[in-house]
Amino acid sequence: MDLLASLPAFAVAVVLISASPGPAMALILRRAAVRGLSGAVPTVLGLEAGLYVWALCAAAGLAALVAASEVAFVVLRVVGAAFLLYLGVKSWRSAWRGRATTAATEEAEVEEEPVAASGRGAWWKAFGEGAVVMLANPKAAAFMIAFYPQFVPADRPLLTTTALLALLQVAMETVLYLSLAAVVGRAGAWFRRPVVRRRLDAVSGTVLVALGLRVAIEGR
Repeated sequence: MDLLASLPAFAVAVVLISASPGPAMALILRRAAVRGLSGAVPTVLGLEAGLYVWALCAAAGLAALVAASEVAFVVLRVVGAAFLLYLGVKSWRSAWRGRATTAATEEAEVEEEPVAASGRGAWWKAFGEGAVVMLANPKAAAFMIAFYPQFVPADRPLLTTTALLALLQVAMETVLYLSLAAVVGRAGAWFRRPVVRRRLDAVSGTVLVALGLRVAIEGR
């Protein structure tokens, strides 16, 4: 199998995978709706950094060890589920606090949010959330093991070729996710209206909690 000949199929597969609903999509949509495009950038980069680490681990054989180890798989599943539940409950709390405040206070908070989101600490926090969501997902390890070998020719070095393909996937997903974030971010003023923001927090919290429960309950 020639590597260049397999790239179109690889690109199509990446687009389909990126468009599938899941924790990454939920995080990006909520971040873009509340913080705009600039606020979604660190979340996207964190998710893609986690994906690239898993791709390298798959090429080095570490992901196979994680997938084969019952203990490692369960630990990652518990950590991933717990973190998604934490993010979901955090969104619910934000929605509840919004209901308890006055309209004037809500407006003031909305105006202050973009400023707070621009700090370096907030940037790294969003990056870390994205990275943890991806790295604490044992399904990502199993997926990488099954996905990349299909596109790596037998006569090419596994680690180098996987690293290059992973860079291509990261680049494609970054463009796709940031484009989506830009579209959602254009309606940011509407999403940041107090009533809409509360509903968004409630819905996104429910989605994240549901995803966390699915990760916790699902087997291999």
